[in-house]
Amino acid sequence: MLFAVVGCSSEDPPSAILSRPSPASTATTTLPLAEFERSTLPIGGVVLEVALAGTPELHAQGLMGVTDLGGLDGMLFVFDKEADLTFWMFNTLIPLDIVFFDSQGGFVSSTRMEPCPAKPCPTYPSGAPARYALEMPAGGAARLGDRPQLEIG
Repeated sequence: MLFAVVGCSSEDPPSAILSRPSPASTATTTLPLAEFERSTLPIGGVVLEVALAGTPELHAQGLMGVTDLGGLDGMLFVFDKEADLTFWMFNTLIPLDIVFFDSQGGFVSSTRMEPCPAKPCPTYPSGAPARYALEMPAGGAARLGDRPQLEIG
């Protein structure tokens, strides 16, 4: 997953914003996910298990090449500060929902994204400044409700 954004690294370690970080486990994940830290992510009463992308390198890798999340509910992208975020799906193999949140964890926007095997690919903007982007397999965002709140701890 590649994107255009101002300020691509997190000022806090990704696990600092989440509760109960869990150790990475490569036993049930595909190789592209092996290098990502895992954590639980509370959103409006739902607790998700996610991979964390908190550096420019991990942002660029995202869910490219992944066909099986190995039991994870999604991936959380963490940025330095709020900015207009734009994602695309080049070399991403599964359809995804993306949910954008601001610095306080407030809902910004969400949309469905489709795989793009060849350029040019459509882009998916946040619609307003956001600091966090949550990608989930298509249909997964429905579990969160209409305007989910990211619980930052």
